[in-house]
Amino acid sequence: MIEKRDKKVLIKNFLSLGVVQGLNFLLPLLVIPYLLHVLGVEIFGLLAMATAFIGYFMILSDYGFNITATREISVHRDSIGKLNEIFSAVMIIKIFLMCMGFLVLLLSLLFFDTLGDESTIYLLTFAMVLGQVLFPIWLFQGMERMGYIAILNIVAKSIFLIAILVFVKDKEDAYLVPLFNSLGFVVVGIISLVYIYKEFHIRFVWQPYSVLKEYLLLGWHVFLSRLAVILYTSSNIFVLGIFTNHIVVGYFAIAYKIVSALASLGDILNQVFFPYLSKKWEESKESYYTLFTEISKKIFFVMLAITTVVFLGSSEIVTLLSGEEVKISTDLLKIMSLILIIAPFGGLYSNSFVTQQNSVYVTKSTFWTLLVNLILVGAVVPFYGVYGLAVVMVIVQIFHFYLNNLYFTQLRKVA
Repeated sequence: MIEKRDKKVLIKNFLSLGVVQGLNFLLPLLVIPYLLHVLGVEIFGLLAMATAFIGYFMILSDYGFNITATREISVHRDSIGKLNEIFSAVMIIKIFLMCMGFLVLLLSLLFFDTLGDESTIYLLTFAMVLGQVLFPIWLFQGMERMGYIAILNIVAKSIFLIAILVFVKDKEDAYLVPLFNSLGFVVVGIISLVYIYKEFHIRFVWQPYSVLKEYLLLGWHVFLSRLAVILYTSSNIFVLGIFTNHIVVGYFAIAYKIVSALASLGDILNQVFFPYLSKKWEESKESYYTLFTEISKKIFFVMLAITTVVFLGSSEIVTLLSGEEVKISTDLLKIMSLILIIAPFGGLYSNSFVTQQNSVYVTKSTFWTLLVNLILVGAVVPFYGVYGLAVVMVIVQIFHFYLNNLYFTQLRKVA
């Protein structure tokens, strides 16, 4: 059982992190009706494809540190010297990876006309990567101090949401959407670094190659996992765009954004419990497995309730967010709502494998899931289009859950 004192900390962190992560997903949902009305479905689909493409670079720069660095911060939170090392090494690596990503983006815009024709949109969207690098949310999670950052996110993201509503008036203003979204990320990132310096007294100290290599190796399996995840999620949007058009992608994006926003609730729960479970693993493996089972049940029933509401109210939800009744998006939302039941368990199991220092299982489960996704998408989407893609995404999530649970059970038997 979770102790009363720990429950208070977990609830506080859940509410704080819920604001941070929730705003990243929910605020874009709030402007969907406006953007669809002003920009049209086709440009809305273009913005969705740009976000999906830049998602690769966000995964690259993150490199799994939201898991591995969070655990390291949680374990060494009382050692200022170690905190300086972790913070500095992770930031150096993330900046280097961001620069690599930016170079790849420039080459992509240069050699692919379909991307180069909309280079302004893609370059402005890439600025979100800079904001993600500057905002070390992993440090605040590891320290279990999310309150102040939650307030920053509310203020900054709200300001730029209002800016979109005020300044985006027609299709020619489409570039302002990624601009204001990116500014929200960057501003919060800069302020968070100042707060870290003043509140935690953490300093940036240049780290030798041997230390950087150590942290790169530490996050390798998680990075491969996250890369595979985005290959069988965001990449599906690109495949859909190849076989259909921006309009169909736009209708799909409406349903997908709703599912992603609601699935983030499970991700928030995972991130809140991760530092706590990491400490429990160090104290007692038996207690860890007991707590893991307890937390898994709670997450399942929460997501089951959400899934039921979304499935039954899909038409009303789509109409509310899009400003009109869209049958395609409604049907897609009903199908993909089934993803919500098990979506959080991918992160929960990945965190567990890292905690148990068996990150290789993270790579294994996501590799096989990626392979199954590629086969199914390639076989289904050309013939069944957007509805086929929605069904495939549900099947892939079920397979991923089964594989993770299989590996977890094997580890528990030998622990």
